[in-house]
Amino acid sequence: MGSELSTKGDVYSYGILLLEMLTGKKPTNERFKEGLSLHNFVKAILPDRVVEIIDSILLQESVRGGTSANITLYENNLGNDIHLQCLNSIFEIGLACSTESPSERMDMNNVITKLCSIREKLLHPTRLRRGI
Repeated sequence: MGSELSTKGDVYSYGILLLEMLTGKKPTNERFKEGLSLHNFVKAILPDRVVEIIDSILLQESVRGGTSANITLYENNLGNDIHLQCLNSIFEIGLACSTESPSERMDMNNVITKLCSIREKLLHPTRLRRGI
């Protein structure tokens, strides 16, 4: 934002990068003018309409890989789909890292903890449901 380099600035960049990768939209997209930013765009959509902002290429790859064939633009059942829950969690990390105020940004240790938790949820979904 025009200030000196800092760890909090790197956290901001990481958050924006996550949002950019998941949405397929650059922060400089023409859509983001007059106060609207990639951060605000994602924040306004989550968690109810997460499927609407996911990069369509990610959805195609997910279906091709056989992991989330039931995700469509018209079916956004966040409560029952572990993949949507995890995507939503990653979007939330991106938002927490890219808040405007540096003091409110998520610490990278917390980011790592949350990402590891998401990975575990994807790799062992039944283990988490049984409380193991």
